[in-house]
Amino acid sequence: MNDRVNDRVNGRVNGRMNDATDADRERLRRWRLVLGGGAADGTGVALKGSEARMDAALEKLYGRGGPDDGRPRSGRRDGGLGDSAPSVARWLGDIRAYFPSRVVQVMQKDAIERLNLTRLLLEPEMLDAVEPDVHLVGTLLALNKVMPERARESARAVVRKVVADLERRLAQRTRSAVAGALDRSSRTSRPRRPADVDWNRTIRANLRHYLPEHGTLVPERLIGYGRRDQAVKRDVVLCVDQSGSMAESVVYAGVFGAVLASMRSLRTSLVVFDTSVVDLTEQLHDPVEVLFGTQLGGGTDIARALAYCQGLITRPRETIMVLLSDLYEGGDRAAMLQRVAALTAAGVQVIALLALSDEGAPAYDRENAASLAALGVPAFACTPDAFPDLMAAAVQRRDIKEWAERALT
Repeated sequence: MNDRVNDRVNGRVNGRMNDATDADRERLRRWRLVLGGGAADGTGVALKGSEARMDAALEKLYGRGGPDDGRPRSGRRDGGLGDSAPSVARWLGDIRAYFPSRVVQVMQKDAIERLNLTRLLLEPEMLDAVEPDVHLVGTLLALNKVMPERARESARAVVRKVVADLERRLAQRTRSAVAGALDRSSRTSRPRRPADVDWNRTIRANLRHYLPEHGTLVPERLIGYGRRDQAVKRDVVLCVDQSGSMAESVVYAGVFGAVLASMRSLRTSLVVFDTSVVDLTEQLHDPVEVLFGTQLGGGTDIARALAYCQGLITRPRETIMVLLSDLYEGGDRAAMLQRVAALTAAGVQVIALLALSDEGAPAYDRENAASLAALGVPAFACTPDAFPDLMAAAVQRRDIKEWAERALT
């Protein structure tokens, strides 16, 4: 009975395939790749050539499994690459051949998380086969302390490539946004060129000199942007939670820290913490060294980290402190809030980022986020592309809550 029903279904599907347009056939092929084949998928599509090889690569990661392989038969793709390192290396090569880079990165991330391939990343041959991306760097940093020496250089090469790609994407925009904000935050009454005049402020300052009969305004006093100089205008303290859930954020923070440290008009410090605190400011000239100086995992003592950062601050009103954390405090919560209150009362501009990644807000301590908001420190997640504008807004001492509501919605 079931066979006859399947025959009828497949007959109707095959009939539709014969009458289908090219767009319909392409849509059915895509559904076939998603559903994984078999009579129950309802497409009736047979794959050939490169599409069949793509399906085989998907089957190894998301497949239902055969009758004797011991994998679950849930009617959907469930996964299994086995424990053979050569097999996994071949599979990594296959997906790089058949899928675009962004898809490869997603599949690698799924393989590491779903199939427990973490230990295989300690092999140099595996690291040579993978597609470098931010998620992979986070995994390698978590394995840093247990990584054998023979795999360490391959891991550094992966991290170095990802860091170089991120710097190409983000560095110039960050420098431009922050440098422009620094120039605009410095005002002068004697702008040297018309391009240096802040016309909005100049008009507001001279409204009493408006001549209605002539329909014009006589600017008695010009207000302009100060020109860039070599003086340090702002201090930036990046205080970064290195617990395991913050891996991607740690990678981006390391890159941004190195970019900000390269600007002479900023004095940038980078502090990472779990239950201990490590000052990585001296390594900011090399973001790869910064990242390998982190230790992902462990507990969280935000109050202790804030106490250390408080000791770095010598010019509170010229200081921007970015606390990058999911706010799960394993130490003294009351002390954490007292530190934040003391910092803001002294004039430090404190910004709480729940994440610095493309994946949105993670799980975070909502009670602590609400308590920080009550102290005037809104907590929100920020994408790497938005971070340069966030820093520019902080340099100009704009309302960060208002900026976040406008820029991140």
